[in-house]
Amino acid sequence: MRRIMRNISVNAFVNTLFSLVLSLLLTALYFFISWDKERQRLDEITRYKLISNHLLSTAQLNPTKEEKEKFYEEFYVKPVSINESRLLILSKGKVTFGSNSVYGQMQIFSIGENQYIYLQRYGYNLMLKDTKSKSLRLHITILVAVLIALLFIFLYIGIIRKLAPLKKLNNQIEEFANGNMNIKITQKSNDEIGQIAQSFDNAIHHIRTLLDSKNLFMRNMMHELKTPITRGRIAIEMVEDGISKQTLIRSFERMNELISELAHVERLTTQNFSPRMDSANINEIINDSINLLFYDKEKIKVQTENETLVTDTKLLTLAIKNLLDNALKYSNNESATIITNPDMIQIISTGKSLEYPLSYYLEPFTQEEKRNTGFGLGLYIVHNIAQRLHYKLNYYHKNGSNIFELRL
Repeated sequence: MRRIMRNISVNAFVNTLFSLVLSLLLTALYFFISWDKERQRLDEITRYKLISNHLLSTAQLNPTKEEKEKFYEEFYVKPVSINESRLLILSKGKVTFGSNSVYGQMQIFSIGENQYIYLQRYGYNLMLKDTKSKSLRLHITILVAVLIALLFIFLYIGIIRKLAPLKKLNNQIEEFANGNMNIKITQKSNDEIGQIAQSFDNAIHHIRTLLDSKNLFMRNMMHELKTPITRGRIAIEMVEDGISKQTLIRSFERMNELISELAHVERLTTQNFSPRMDSANINEIINDSINLLFYDKEKIKVQTENETLVTDTKLLTLAIKNLLDNALKYSNNESATIITNPDMIQIISTGKSLEYPLSYYLEPFTQEEKRNTGFGLGLYIVHNIAQRLHYKLNYYHKNGSNIFELRL
């Protein structure tokens, strides 16, 4: 029950709550009207008995006309004086109640909505029509119920209108989450929802400022590093061949690799980045990936089914390159195998299993062993590419081999 309450939306909760309250109100009204109708019937019979006993007990006293009229007025009755009408009532009317007392006999006849009181005592008889409104109390009950229902409806409309900005705010937050960094929260109210909207708008502005600063820093850093690296690389060519020269060349090459990887990271983590999907042959993508590596191609065994897939060729090439680079780097025999089929791409290498769960290595600048070359960005880049292409990156260790798998 708690889980259901946590997962239900605010609007659905309000709708359910008001529907339940309205249903309970209608049910209570139905039972109240049924109970009130029965109570009214009992009160009516008591009133008829009172009228009957009074008139039958005073019949021999010959009350004056004024006394009779006053009594009729007080008890909301009037005599039926025309004999034809009496005969019609007695023949067509339905007896709904009858009683006998020491004073005489009373019968209640009903024709349609009208009630008639017929009194008899030793040759004395009297027919009275009940003129008291029977629906007044029912009308009052229904009126009160309608007023309460209207109050609930106005309360429901008020709450829904008060919560309406939440839906708009949620849509704007989703738009921001989908990459629209220029979203502007426009809620102007001063209530709690307005305060939340203003706080979120301030957070968006702060995040946008941080991202702009990060992008500017990354671009300036890469630009500033490119120039001295290029100059240094040119200057090294003037140095005589030797171990020191090769060490310097490799250092500059690694710095170039770092700049390239940082550029890929910046590109992939940009909110508005979207892949360019196109048809491509998997063999061509794998060949391009191998050409990006500084390894002997003979160390990589390829088993493919020469199929065509729709993907971003540059991103997938980069992902396979990084997976192959990791496989060769951490392999026991410095070799790797790549296997593909229409559903997946696997990169396999022999070696011990990863020390930590895969999620640990999906963070930037993390490595299995810090003494190894590299910057710990490979799997981080692969993971981001997989997310952009809606692939799934899996890892498992089987029969002494590490297997990284991209589920297409």
